[in-house]
Amino acid sequence: MENQPLKVLVVDDEKTIRHFLRASLCAYQHTVWEAETGDEAISKVYNARPDLVILDLGLPDQDGIDVIREIRAFSQVPIIILSVRNREQDKINALDAGADDYLVKPFGVGELLARMRGVIRRVNLSNDEVIFQVGQLKMDIEQHLVFIGNEKISLTPTEFDLLRLFMNNVGKVLTHRHIIDRLWGTHIGEEARLLRVNISNLRHKIEQDLNNPQYIQTELGVGYRMADEDLSP
Repeated sequence: MENQPLKVLVVDDEKTIRHFLRASLCAYQHTVWEAETGDEAISKVYNARPDLVILDLGLPDQDGIDVIREIRAFSQVPIIILSVRNREQDKINALDAGADDYLVKPFGVGELLARMRGVIRRVNLSNDEVIFQVGQLKMDIEQHLVFIGNEKISLTPTEFDLLRLFMNNVGKVLTHRHIIDRLWGTHIGEEARLLRVNISNLRHKIEQDLNNPQYIQTELGVGYRMADEDLSP
């Protein structure tokens, strides 16, 4: 299903960008709709129900972060940010608001298509999925088991919950704050250190090369991503 043609809403106030994306995506049989303002984007998401939204943050009528929040109030449509803003805080704000991924302009069409496949793959996962697999890493939620190939890996409860969060969001950048909120919920001042320790311990158990992690990849200053096979080198 992830390779089937999609209905994609491109939201950007620059006509040249919209036309470039239309030409690029239509070449892969996707249907492309366009919007140049936040209000128009919200209306089209509500009425037309696209499969995917590609959103610029710098819109003439409102900030893209607010557009994400308004869309998330009624829809879980995948949203990929495509923006010239490359500060870490901009990425964090967009992801925390509900964006699924973030690409900085200029970008490669191949990478955009890979990111699209990644977010659609996550949407297509069944909510009652109990077995996840990325490469040789396999996780059985129901049996509470983790394997690398045929080797069983022993995890602490926190490490298991952390890995399950990653495996349930393969290819998606999870911000530090999102992970902390999901794992601990409350804030007592030690969560950032606990997260670093648990990431380190988990990597020691599942990664072959700690200097070049295959599974849990760091997004500097933002958070972590469970590698998607389409995005791996």
